[in-house]
Amino acid sequence: MQTTRLGGTGLIVSRLCLGTMTFGLQSDEATAHAILDRAAGAGVNFIDTANVYPLGGDTTTVGRTEEIVGRWLQGRRSQYIVATKAVGRMGDRPWDQGASRKHLLDAIDASLLRLGTDYVDLYQLHSDDANTPLDETLEALDTIVRSGKARYVGVSNFLAYRLARALGRAEARKLTPLVSVQPRYSLLFREIERELLPLAVEDRLGVLAYNPLAGGLLTGKHSFNAGPAHGTRFTLGNSAQRYQDRYWHEREFRTVEQLRDAVAGTAAGSNIPLTTAAVAWVLANPAVTSAIIGASRPEQLDDTLRAAELRLDPALKQRLDDLTIDYRRGDAAR
Repeated sequence: MQTTRLGGTGLIVSRLCLGTMTFGLQSDEATAHAILDRAAGAGVNFIDTANVYPLGGDTTTVGRTEEIVGRWLQGRRSQYIVATKAVGRMGDRPWDQGASRKHLLDAIDASLLRLGTDYVDLYQLHSDDANTPLDETLEALDTIVRSGKARYVGVSNFLAYRLARALGRAEARKLTPLVSVQPRYSLLFREIERELLPLAVEDRLGVLAYNPLAGGLLTGKHSFNAGPAHGTRFTLGNSAQRYQDRYWHEREFRTVEQLRDAVAGTAAGSNIPLTTAAVAWVLANPAVTSAIIGASRPEQLDDTLRAAELRLDPALKQRLDDLTIDYRRGDAAR
């Protein structure tokens, strides 16, 4: 397993990061632990979770994933880089969500308890909270790091201009700097190449790309005419509509067919599954630190784990770029 530094920090992480949002709903605890074992056996030392997981759950299931991860980490915490996130709704009270000082200071303590550790390596804002002043949020993150409860802090799902503003405010006020960003990125969603990735490169931010398989669409196993399969993200609880809105369109399915043909039709790609090629394509972007992979069964990791050691043939890489160029331009290209 290849490793790299997280942005401009000295922290070394694996090029593949195990995402855990299936744990506790799509995967029971025994299966989740088997997935963690499979990833760890392949050299993955980076684990990403969030306090609101599992995906598709509600306020009755929040925290379940962190608990499952925490039980697996017992006795081996020092061997792994652990990242978690906060901002999402954790309860029914009005302050049980967001990026306020109150919520973040409460949330980190609750996450540490569930994870069974006294610190996380990376603490991230799961999304941007426009209702809380950035200064208040950044001060809370600074407090968390200075208290020893997190080693580094980052963000996820931020627009480039908001991330730039947060970086500037932290620098101006001499607060703990943000070191990473976690955006959605795949062959079917390339909009971040226009502004967010150049910003990350310029400010030496680590980039943790999630959804590298577009919610599973890039496995090539789904059928538009048959409809979303039961038990997938496209049918799972409160996440189903979000994933269908993102990816379940005729255009995307046509592109997947073109991508599959392109990979299979070259000597360099004839023995490479589309799944492997799609994750390798994400890793081929020099701005990307790690690709976040996930599974609901251990065997689903086999093809994605291969991507860490695969260097795409330049001609195949260019063909994949060309086939998906419209996904770089955004909705205007539809």
